[in-house]
Parts: sequence; structure tokens; C-alpha cells
Amino acid sequence: MPRQPRLDAHGALHHVMGRGIERTNIFRTDRDRDDFLNRLANQCLDGNLIVYAWCLLSNHFHLLVRTGCQPISRSMKKLLTGYVVNFNLRHKRTGHLFQNRYKSIICEDDPYLLELTRYIHLNPVRAGMVDGVEELNNYRWAGHSVIMGRVEQKWQDIDTVLRYFGRGREAVEKYEQFVREGVSQGRRPELVGGGLIRSLGGWSQVLSLKRRGGKIASDERILGSEGFIERLLSEAEEREKETLRLSRKVPDLITLARRIIKEEGIEESELRSGMREKRVVKGRRMFCQLAVGKMGYPGAEVARFLGVTTSSVNRLAASEETSDLWKYLKMF
Repeated sequence: MPRQPRLDAHGALHHVMGRGIERTNIFRTDRDRDDFLNRLANQCLDGNLIVYAWCLLSNHFHLLVRTGCQPISRSMKKLLTGYVVNFNLRHKRTGHLFQNRYKSIICEDDPYLLELTRYIHLNPVRAGMVDGVEELNNYRWAGHSVIMGRVEQKWQDIDTVLRYFGRGREAVEKYEQFVREGVSQGRRPELVGGGLIRSLGGWSQVLSLKRRGGKIASDERILGSEGFIERLLSEAEEREKETLRLSRKVPDLITLARRIIKEEGIEESELRSGMREKRVVKGRRMFCQLAVGKMGYPGAEVARFLGVTTSSVNRLAASEETSDLWKYLKMF
């Protein structure tokens, strides 16, 4: 059976896993781990990913990330390709390092952001790499120690997780207790398994549903409720239709710019500058959202055209869509 295309959308939450080919160790030294984390940090600093949880084990890794201003496939390709090239040079080896393509599961925020944060951060405990949560609190190679305030990684978003537990030191203590309560749960296949089992939360729920003769929407690429799954698949279908329609006749950047200039009543010199006037910023934001988000132009190419930085383009492309963006989509 051919593999299904990845699901993604701006702001989507993903549990990402990658394993070494034939159980090869993908992290041999601390230098390897630092290299991987530095590359991950760059993706965060560029606005491509938001990272809530992560863990590096000997032959695989886990990430809990949110899609930023570019598709997760592009961010992961940049992260993993660069890492493999440097890993092979450092260890004088050739060939593939990772087993097939990485696995990504798109997740519903509630309750899975917290459940997956705990699950991912407890990996070193389950693997016997650290002796309990007390030692995990200071473990450098998982994001738990960052949330606990023992290790600093400025690129990791810890506030989103801690807000679930309150404020200040009390939030940290409650988070730690939440993690401790997860130790006895052991391995949780319903968080990483397939399709219906994952969607319902385990085999017992699947068997109960079958006994009742019920049916539920499921997809091995998704972890969430039936409503979440149905909505996500519907949105993916709509995006695919829109992409196919636009791909038949994607305008060049000059044509797109002229259309926006005319409709918004601004000058080309204003659009292609760093002017901060409200009407100009609006036009530039729509230009970036259309060029990068809808028509697939690389952020760097759009930045060169506008005469601004790539990070500025990516930030505008990832911002909340302008309400009248739809009228431009209908023009092409």
C-alpha cells in the first residue's frame, strides 16, 4: 500500500519521531547531540517550528512541535539533511543514517499537548538512561530539565506547558508532579500506535466500540477526537483543491505585486521597502501570505523581491490571514 501524504497546516501540533537505520545509533557523542539541538534551535529562531518537548536517545529522537511559517516537511528536511551530512563527516561514514522517512502524527492540543510532553520526556526513564524523575530533572538531552529550570535552552517554549499548571515556582512543582505520575503508566502505545487504536486511546476502547457495532473516523496520521479528525481531513482536502487550482496558473511575483498595488492603492516602491505605515504593511503581509503560503514561493526569493529579510517575510506569511485575502485568491 502506498504511504499517505503528510498532513500539515500552519499552527498544527506534531509528534515527530526519527530512528536510525537498522537500529544504528544516530547520536554517538555529545557533539552529535549538540549539533542536532543547534540545528533545531535555528529552525525555532527562524520561526519555522515551536518546540514544546524533545528527547534524544541513542538510536532515535522524539519532538513535540508546532508548524510555523513553513511546512513541517521543509523544516525537518533542513534539520535532518544537515545533521546527517555533518554526522557522516565526523564519523567517517557514508550512506543513510535514518530509517525511512521520519514519522509525524498531527495531534489535537487538548489533552495531547500535556500527555505527549510527559510521554516524550519520560523516555530516558523508561529506557533506563536515568534513574527516575529526580535524575531526569538535570538530564541535558531532554526538554524536561529546561521546563524545570535546570538547563537553559532559550529556543524551547516552556511557558505554554507551564501555563496549564499555574504561575511561577508553583507551576514548575505541579508540572514535576504530573510527570512523576506518568512513570507508573509505562509505555503508552495508544500515543504512537496506529489509526483507530490511537484515536480512541487503546485496544479496550476499540473492542468496546466494536461490541456496540459503532463506527468512528480514524487516521493513522492523526491523534485526536473524531470531530478533530473529520475537521482536519476536510481542511486538508480543501487545501489540496486550492493548491491544485493555483498550480495551474501561478502568477510571477511582479504580476502578484501589481495586483496588490492596484487593489490597495499603494506604490510599488512602498511595497518593496521596509515602510511601517499601516496600509503598506497590510499589502506586504497579503503579498507574503499569497506568495509563500498559497503559491509556494520560497521565503528567500520573496525577500529578495521585496528588499527585506527572509525572517520578515516568514513572519508576515505566518501571521493571521488578512480577512480579504480570499478576493486575491479568486483573481488567479
